[in-house]
Amino acid sequence: MIPAEEFDRIVTRALRKIPGRFRKRLQNVLIVVENEPPRPGLLGLYQGRPLTHRSVFEGFTQPDRITIYQGPHERMSRSVADLEEMVADTVWHEIAHYFGMDEMRVRRAERRRRTRQS
Repeated sequence: MIPAEEFDRIVTRALRKIPGRFRKRLQNVLIVVENEPPRPGLLGLYQGRPLTHRSVFEGFTQPDRITIYQGPHERMSRSVADLEEMVADTVWHEIAHYFGMDEMRVRRAERRRRTRQS
């Protein structure tokens, strides 16, 4: 297991890979790292109200929360480079939920994204 501080840096680098036009629109979002998910199979979790369900007339709300789980990422990765890529994919996935994409749309977008990167 790598030190928590190093995993935090990996998550920070993953956030920097998100295009600036999206990063600028991330508001009132808390991104945290936890060791293990509440249920098996989770790499990350978005908790909040997606932008597509908000109104300009809403007052202050608690921050949305994106949690990245260190343990499952480490167990599934074969190398540090693999870990970095997997974390970047998870961060992208959870941020897509913040922008209102449901699971099916996120999966389709991930397939298109991988095709463009190849």
